[in-house]
Amino acid sequence: MIKFETLNELCLKITCQGNGYIFAKMGAFIAGECRGQKNYKFTKVILGPEQNFGQAILNQVARRFTGENLPLMKVEFEGDSVTYYANDQQHVLIYQLQNGETISVESENILAFTKDCKYNVRFLAQGVISQKGLATSTLTGQGAEAYVAILIDGNPLVISNMRDRKTLEVDPDAVVCWIGGDPELRTDLSWRNLIGQASGESYMFEWKENNPAIVIIQPSERTSGVDVSMDGRRSGSRPSSQSTVNNMNNLNHILNNLR
Repeated sequence: MIKFETLNELCLKITCQGNGYIFAKMGAFIAGECRGQKNYKFTKVILGPEQNFGQAILNQVARRFTGENLPLMKVEFEGDSVTYYANDQQHVLIYQLQNGETISVESENILAFTKDCKYNVRFLAQGVISQKGLATSTLTGQGAEAYVAILIDGNPLVISNMRDRKTLEVDPDAVVCWIGGDPELRTDLSWRNLIGQASGESYMFEWKENNPAIVIIQPSERTSGVDVSMDGRRSGSRPSSQSTVNNMNNLNHILNNLR
């Protein structure tokens, strides 16, 4: 049995009873404890976490092409142990997927996931205005222990239109992950962009009223996207329904209330 827990919001605690394995961000291990000699080991994942060799090669090519790089290691447990993982003091958020449920997440925000999560790369075919608008990594629950641990810069914000069916707009460079339909990429380019008088918010991920989703956002923006404004100023919009996550272990409860 494998269980994921957060520790002090910045650390992932993995408890293993018996044998098993998980996938984790390469180099994220910080400590471990077990009775007797060390009973866990780390192996670099060369192609990917897919069990199918052909699919692993295809996804490796897709990740290289789209920037969805996923440097992973396989952690194998051979007995009861507790191990700890973290990455650059980022907050850790844990979600347990139901059977058949899929979460779409940026690869750089993946800290760890269990073998009951089926990994894949999905093309969104949104274009390349934002480097985060072309493809995304997906994890689908396929068992009772389908845990995924996600990294977030700061305390996350959760917004949803599952109930009110309103339109959601999110900066692609602030999106961490979502559950539900894939977004459309909306652009707002005009002559103001050419003279440096744009708002700095010229492209957005958009979930319309007929495309319900729950979206998790971090309070910081990646530098990978293209800022089409010359003055670098940015302004935001207020989401229609939102919730902050103060206790990382309550994410499943919060998401269920937003459905």
